[in-house]
Amino acid sequence: MSNATPLFQPFQHKSLKLANRIVMAPMTRSFSPNGVPGVNVAEYYRKRAASAVGLIVSEGTVVERPSSRNDQNVPFFWGDEALAGWKKVIDSVHGAGGVMAPQLWHVGAARNPRSTWTAPPPVDSPSGLSRPGKAFGEPMSDADIADTIAAFARAAGAAKRLGFEAVELHGAHGYLIDQFFWEGTNQRTDQYGGNLVARGRFAADIVKAVRAEVGADYPIILRLSQWKQQDYTARIAQTPQEMAAWLQPLVDAGADILHCSQRRFWEPEFDGSDLNFAGWAKKLTGVPTITVGSVGLSGEFIAAFGGESSQPASLDELLRRFDRGDFDLVAVGRALISDPHWAEKVRDGRNSELSSFSPADLATLV
Repeated sequence: MSNATPLFQPFQHKSLKLANRIVMAPMTRSFSPNGVPGVNVAEYYRKRAASAVGLIVSEGTVVERPSSRNDQNVPFFWGDEALAGWKKVIDSVHGAGGVMAPQLWHVGAARNPRSTWTAPPPVDSPSGLSRPGKAFGEPMSDADIADTIAAFARAAGAAKRLGFEAVELHGAHGYLIDQFFWEGTNQRTDQYGGNLVARGRFAADIVKAVRAEVGADYPIILRLSQWKQQDYTARIAQTPQEMAAWLQPLVDAGADILHCSQRRFWEPEFDGSDLNFAGWAKKLTGVPTITVGSVGLSGEFIAAFGGESSQPASLDELLRRFDRGDFDLVAVGRALISDPHWAEKVRDGRNSELSSFSPADLATLV
């Protein structure tokens, strides 16, 4: 494997100052009973902060809406008890010299095939669809939309007050914000439906509200994907021109960094170029981007839920793209679930010590 030194250069954007380019990807862990993160969650993140991860992005934490989560052990980012838990998390991360952003989330009408628990109604979605042609819940009213936008802003304000260095908004993978992006689940005929720009207005309004809450210098990260858990082949943008029409209004609204989720980071986004999603997003908008998708492992994460293990994989292709300037930061998911010391092992060239990933790792918090 090539020398990974380039990944351990400092990075700064606005007030966000990172010791290196390694990001812990947000990964649902569901270890917060009644929505409250405990000392085990704080220790989980502290270990990664102490082991050379430049930026930790938390698991998805839900905003204050009745149906914002589809798992009873997903944490809240609202309410005195949950926020007190997150205060302990960020204090632990800071004690280890780390930097952290909570991922703010609303699942919308996305179902959870691994749980029979259901959130209380109403189910929020743009058009009362969980996937194309599959009715679930009712379309959000104007009041529902306004309340949801305000809930994201309140959560972002809480993150800043608690001491988190940035926030990430989850706009990917077929959850609520992404359901507005996706023509297959957004059949609205008002200002939040129609062409790409109109379908992106809900996300843009959330970004604007968060920006007004946190101020000009506080970084807002926006996670995006073409694929959906409801349809892995789905695409928001079929061409670079469509991608620009999708992304630029979000940047104009105040998104500082785009976190570009793929199942496999090495796959090209469009014909005629080997640029991946993060590469195109940076080229089209000029803002920093995070690449993610099976970094450091031989198999991709969807297969992990089907019981497939993965072995450590070369970072040579990742480094080639990074050295070329395609993206600025690299998010690592399952490799950091299996091994909190993954980043420092890569930094120090201890490649023979890198751990394999087993689906059983998803059932533990170490």
